[in-house]
Amino acid sequence: MARRRTFSPPGAIYSIADAWEGIRNDYAAAKSSRFRRRRTGISASGSGGDYHYRNEGDWLRMMEYARDFARNDIIIGPLLDRCVDNVVQGGFRVEARTGDAGLDVDLAARWAAWGNDPARCDVSGESTFHEIERLAFRSMLVDGDVFVLPRLDGGLQPIEAHRVRTPKNTTRNVVHGVLLDKATRKRLQYWITKEDVSPADSVTKVADVETIPARDEQGRLQVYHVYNPKRFSQTRGVTAFHPIFDHLGMFEDVQFARLVQAQIVACFAILRMRDIDVTTALSDTPHGAQETETRSDGTMRTIEGVAPGMEVTGEPGERLEGFSPNVPNPEFFPHVKLILQMLGANLGVPLILLLLDASETNFSGWRGALDQAKLGFQRNQRSLVARLHTPTYQWKLRQWRAADPGLARMSAKLGDEAFFGHDWHLPVWPYIEPWKDANADALRLDKNLISPRRVQAERGREWDIVAGEIIADKAMLVRLALAEAEAINGEFPDAEVDWRELANMVGAAPPRQEPEPMVEETSANAGGTAT
Repeated sequence: MARRRTFSPPGAIYSIADAWEGIRNDYAAAKSSRFRRRRTGISASGSGGDYHYRNEGDWLRMMEYARDFARNDIIIGPLLDRCVDNVVQGGFRVEARTGDAGLDVDLAARWAAWGNDPARCDVSGESTFHEIERLAFRSMLVDGDVFVLPRLDGGLQPIEAHRVRTPKNTTRNVVHGVLLDKATRKRLQYWITKEDVSPADSVTKVADVETIPARDEQGRLQVYHVYNPKRFSQTRGVTAFHPIFDHLGMFEDVQFARLVQAQIVACFAILRMRDIDVTTALSDTPHGAQETETRSDGTMRTIEGVAPGMEVTGEPGERLEGFSPNVPNPEFFPHVKLILQMLGANLGVPLILLLLDASETNFSGWRGALDQAKLGFQRNQRSLVARLHTPTYQWKLRQWRAADPGLARMSAKLGDEAFFGHDWHLPVWPYIEPWKDANADALRLDKNLISPRRVQAERGREWDIVAGEIIADKAMLVRLALAEAEAINGEFPDAEVDWRELANMVGAAPPRQEPEPMVEETSANAGGTAT
């Protein structure tokens, strides 16, 4: 049936306010409907991103729920592992680009030595930089955000989300521990509680927190806030699991119920039936764990737990019948698959990647799903570089420059823009089908559709390094082949072994041929000469 629409009668006169109200009403989505569930937390006058988690207790409760999912649920841990493994992989590699080759090598060596030494990289002396970047990204997914502080001793101090809190006695513009400028929302300070503060305890005084300026006097970041905002007006992060809390709980309940059902069906039992007039005494020996329940009429009832080989004794006059359903029933697997797809979709992890099982698709399906997932993984990689990696690298360069007069002179010579120049090489994925992918790269190079350096960058490698290694390896091979060919020909003069045979140089240029000299030929029919 067509929906009824109303129109203004011709000649009707309305005020400007009435006309404006009519324009606004043209959107049916603005009106309530019995087909639309009622949503709470909606302001008719509009609200900023921080409005929707304004209650700090509710916000912390979401965080703790998500942490419990990550600790105890059978699927959330693997889901997080798949996401972190694909985004971070073996780590992000920095390449200094100062314009001075020697300085680039020196800075790369300094960064590797610092990042791989937990005693220098982590204030607690426990984690390498690679482990910090993995845990930072995982914490962002579970808690919503995480903070990393660069300390004067040269190490990083990660701060978990629940420690950045707002004291109750403050009247300043603080959103869950972040002091904002009222006019521009620029972050001014981060308020961090002591390590032993529990999320269940309230922070009552400003004196109970450590206030750290967001930037120093030169405007450089002093707190690295790793989070994934969904709105411009969102100050803190929210757990990535918030849209699927109910699905997570239902999935666990369904799985537990199926396990119990399978255990019951796997048991054998003796059902003892007796008539109402039976007077034979039955054994009171228990066959499983027992507990006593008081009925509403005051009488007592003994309940035995389910166990293999149990006996079930009915009340006088009762007849007990066994029940053995299909385990699992035909609807179980499609239902579980649908829930897993919803869980994975919220973190950008396709089902085949979540379960590490491609049995339900072909090679093209696997490749297509992974290609789409890579878009989200790459977006997270770029965000992590911007919020954690680049500020950390620049901070370390400033520290090294301040402690090393030679580095300070090079910085003054090159200028800050060149001295801090660098590129991050993001982790990439290996060939899915190596032969086809390698030939595709070769075709693009042959048709001048791409440069060698861009091809190598797509694969997570640097063309400068790869080209140097190719030339060096080939030069070494040629030198060894020339020396060995000369030795063989000296020992066996008739062998005439060519070095190319030993090197097996595919596509090697043939030996250079000297041009033949010009000769004069005498014409037989004419008296002149021809050249």
